[in-house]
Amino acid sequence: MSKSTKDIKCSFCGAGKVDSLMLIAGLDAHICDKCVAQANDILAEELTQKKGKSLAGGFTLLKPIEIKNHIDQYVIGQDNAKKVLAVAVYNHYKRLNHKVGKDEVEIEKSNIMMVGETGTGKTLLAKTIAKILNVPFCICDATVLTEAGYVGEDVESILTRLLQAADYDVTAAERGIVYIDEVDKVARKSDNPSITRDVSGEGVQQALLKILEGTIVNVPPQGGRKHPDQKMIPVNTNNILFICGGAFDGIEKKIANRLRTQTVGYKFRAEETDIDLNNLYKYITPQDLKAFGMIPELIGRVPVITHLNPLDRDTLLNILTVPRNSLVKQYQKLFEYEGIKLEFDIDVFAFIVDKAMEYKLGARGLRSICESIMIDAMFEVPSQKDTKNLLIDMAYAKEKFEKSDIRKLKVA
Repeated sequence: MSKSTKDIKCSFCGAGKVDSLMLIAGLDAHICDKCVAQANDILAEELTQKKGKSLAGGFTLLKPIEIKNHIDQYVIGQDNAKKVLAVAVYNHYKRLNHKVGKDEVEIEKSNIMMVGETGTGKTLLAKTIAKILNVPFCICDATVLTEAGYVGEDVESILTRLLQAADYDVTAAERGIVYIDEVDKVARKSDNPSITRDVSGEGVQQALLKILEGTIVNVPPQGGRKHPDQKMIPVNTNNILFICGGAFDGIEKKIANRLRTQTVGYKFRAEETDIDLNNLYKYITPQDLKAFGMIPELIGRVPVITHLNPLDRDTLLNILTVPRNSLVKQYQKLFEYEGIKLEFDIDVFAFIVDKAMEYKLGARGLRSICESIMIDAMFEVPSQKDTKNLLIDMAYAKEKFEKSDIRKLKVA
């Protein structure tokens, strides 16, 4: 027997037709508008909590000093850059972990610009921080990017890589870190107007603006133009930390010119006599980046600027031997897999570092020189079953290095 209109009540709160704005009928039940609104609030709160748990899942926010101490285990030197990165990353994720009320101050994210010579550890710093925090991380090369509509990759491909690193978990990707390498290669080519578009330079900088600042971007999950019919994935970049890095080769001249602007002749003012001419990167300012060819809008969206010092002899020696994943420890582990104990004379380390300094190869050059010395041993020793110990002395290192092609490099 069907109920009359007066007998119909909300199955949740018991409110009648008269007490509610609307009663929605189901199969054998009814629900009023108030219960619908309350259920919607409960569902929204639950989803927010789950999103927060997903954000915190596998994620431990360390204090800046703890972050720096962890980086010290993998990266030698560059204390100033480590400190700047640790503070910027800590503030960024602290901002994500706290809800902003209606009357509270909304904290803007702090994207980072790292400037330093090649081989000083820019990429390694970014990788190490992402590893410590256990967040999705990707590296994008800015040299392949072009303005939308031209041959090359669109800037959205940066977020495609981040999605892939997060196994297409959008929530995880939206708290990730993106390292844009070689960002100096998209500098404006010239201040002079041209009849052709600067599609791989200024055009890329302009396309990056919204992504860096924070917006919802429709990301092609399989890449840009190769799959035009694919369904786009919306990604909010507001909580993604962008770290830009570049060598900015030649910017030292612009820094030097700026430091001399208020001088007479070629001498620094008396208060500027302590300027380190061997490391002008430490004096870099947004003004120098603008003079190099970065547009002001992009500079404003990357407010944290830090530099990496050139590597001196002592730093290179420490890089070779001290970190947890140092080159020497890597070679020793490779031979340990064969049941062979590998040892080096201390003089060999000094020889390798001297050659890296001589050829101006930076930290990457250490690996090339080590390979030239170790290649014959790695080729022959695994087949020598009686070998249990291997000592690399100075005579052996010099002999192998002299036979290698790397010694033919022209010293600048």
